[in-house]
Amino acid sequence: MRDNGYKNAAYAIAELIDNSIQAGAKNVELLCGEKTVQLSKRTSNRIQEIGVLDNGSGMSSDELGMALQFGNGTHLFPEDQNGIGKFGMGLPSSSISQCKRVDVWSWQNGIESANYSYLDLKEITSGEMRRVPEPSKRNIPAKWIEVAESIGESGTLVVWTDLDRIMWKTAKSIIRNSEHIIGRMYRYFLHNDDVQIRMYTFDIENHTHKGEEYFAKANDPMYLMHDTSCPPPYSDKPMFEPFGNTRTFEIEHDGKVHEVYLKFSVANKESRSGTQPGRKPHGKHASKNQGVSVVRAQRELELNDTWVTSYDPTERWWGCEIHFSPALDNVFGVSNNKQFARNFNAINVDDFKEDGETVHAAKERLREEGDPNGVLLDLHHAINSNLSEIRTHLKKQSYGKRTNDSKRSRYNAERKATDLTKERQEVGFHGESDDDENLPKEEREKVIRQELQNWEVSSDVVEGVIANTFNDGLKYHFVEANMDGSAFFTLRPKGGTIIIKLNFEHPAYKNLMELLYENTDEASEEELKDRLDKAREGLQLLFMAWARYEDELEGARKQVAEDVRHDWGRIARQFLERND
Repeated sequence: MRDNGYKNAAYAIAELIDNSIQAGAKNVELLCGEKTVQLSKRTSNRIQEIGVLDNGSGMSSDELGMALQFGNGTHLFPEDQNGIGKFGMGLPSSSISQCKRVDVWSWQNGIESANYSYLDLKEITSGEMRRVPEPSKRNIPAKWIEVAESIGESGTLVVWTDLDRIMWKTAKSIIRNSEHIIGRMYRYFLHNDDVQIRMYTFDIENHTHKGEEYFAKANDPMYLMHDTSCPPPYSDKPMFEPFGNTRTFEIEHDGKVHEVYLKFSVANKESRSGTQPGRKPHGKHASKNQGVSVVRAQRELELNDTWVTSYDPTERWWGCEIHFSPALDNVFGVSNNKQFARNFNAINVDDFKEDGETVHAAKERLREEGDPNGVLLDLHHAINSNLSEIRTHLKKQSYGKRTNDSKRSRYNAERKATDLTKERQEVGFHGESDDDENLPKEEREKVIRQELQNWEVSSDVVEGVIANTFNDGLKYHFVEANMDGSAFFTLRPKGGTIIIKLNFEHPAYKNLMELLYENTDEASEEELKDRLDKAREGLQLLFMAWARYEDELEGARKQVAEDVRHDWGRIARQFLERND
């Protein structure tokens, strides 16, 4: 009975906040009472009581008794399931998932009129409590009135005690861990000023002493809102920008047509500028908000990380949100505790394909049959295709970037290759690119700039290549871009330089270069080992691909390939031997 699926205390507390908002509350308070206890070698604060207070419409005596019953609720019928609540059964189930006793006061005509009842698991286990006690008039304990910011003419107070299942042991840790999740769940309500959520810590033995106070701010994983919990400079302005237009999908269910909305966002150029933006406060904030946000009636159910590539830190720079109404709960498979949409998460096109059917044919058949799973498949396809475009966009944003802090280490290989090329020139070796080294600077710059612009390289990278050529004297430059064809890289001798263009759509880029380019400062030892293993495997596969290429050649072409391999090996020896 107690293992009812709540991930942690923050999600259980959110169930109570759902009830408050459903009751029309404009102010909700999370009140955490603690006291100092003696541990084995020191004293420490420990959480003792948690209260959730609101100024909503309150409950009558009958409604209060019903709200505390397991298997009963105030929204059991579909016509009553219009808001963020589901069945109206969340109060007892969320409470006992974290504590052994819950006390509830609710009033509709001043706190003097408060009705009271409770649940106590110890009394239930012993057989002393066989049904919810009949609600009766009882005053709210003075301490809750003293720590509250305001008490409404109507409202409800839920108090948890005997907190045996809460993983966080102090009032501050409960609030710290809850405010990120609560801010994300209720971001639309907070952003639109529909509700204010106050969080307050207090000493239960000296509750007149001023505690710590926080007010929840919207935490938008799309990063399109103003005035959010994102650190400056993006607390007051959006960090992302919309990617494409909001798409609308129609689902016919129970004889009515309902709309589902899907939208995407991507980091703007400013937020990813500079060195290692992921290590900056706003980048760290984004790393905690990765995934597809599933929103029901303006309230987030979950942040689904199914679509997140876990090893890629650039995944923090996109957002995706799907929004639907409670009328589609059965279609999406919304859980009773409103923490996930199981049908949406678990859908697999192969489960719906009949013998010999293509994916397209299966979706068309489902639509013709009026099966809403056809639209869920469309949603999955739309998410996958848009994320593919977004990832390409993010790679273009990152053209030419390296992850080390110092410019010296960032271009160390290019500098060594430049010096070794000069040595080869001095002993008589000549390359096509060498012819343009003596052209006027203006002409060389024009040629280089034009070539990079033809590749649709960002202006920042263009200016970086120009600066590295003329200020630092580098002959070699790497840029990343999309390329037609199957080549992993191509090169252009332009303006006295050799520009090496890496095809970031080629698997070799993802399985080798990208792994080596990523920031290592925040990676764990296990993550670093995984990257090295994948990079080693990628390099080995690259060699084996060449080996197979030679193996399949015949006659003169086979000899040419062997000669190329030997010639490349001689220059590679010269370039690499100084790294020993």
